[in-house]
Amino acid sequence: QLYRDARECLTLLSQRLGSQKFFFGDSPASLDAFVFSRLAPLLKAKLPNGKLQQHLKSLQNLCNYCTSILSLYFPWDGGEMPSAPRAAGADSGEAEEDPHKRRNQLLSVLVGLAAMLGYAFLSGIVSIQRGGVGPAGQQPITLEEEEEEE
Repeated sequence: QLYRDARECLTLLSQRLGSQKFFFGDSPASLDAFVFSRLAPLLKAKLPNGKLQQHLKSLQNLCNYCTSILSLYFPWDGGEMPSAPRAAGADSGEAEEDPHKRRNQLLSVLVGLAAMLGYAFLSGIVSIQRGGVGPAGQQPITLEEEEEEE
């Protein structure tokens, strides 16, 4: 029953598409993105049971639809994205893109840390008290003593 419903759905999609490039004319719509996201894996993947895939391949306009979208929006044919040949090291490609990448990362971490510490000190979340005797020869009050006074 499930295969029969899926085959019927594919047939109806094929009839709706007809000879158009996209479902609503010459430019893609959100429906095209949705339908393509379901048809392309079904068309391209190796499946253990290929009954539905064979039915899709028999609907030539849906196959052309998928191929057209793949070539238009995925020019590397849906495989791995092409990359420029790299020089001697694996990191050399990154070094060519931004020679100061590590330095910039380290600086951004340090600036963020300084900002957080500055905020903590200025807002009073963190305070530094010197050890030893406080003003007028008194010992500094600890947190437990302060809670007892309240």
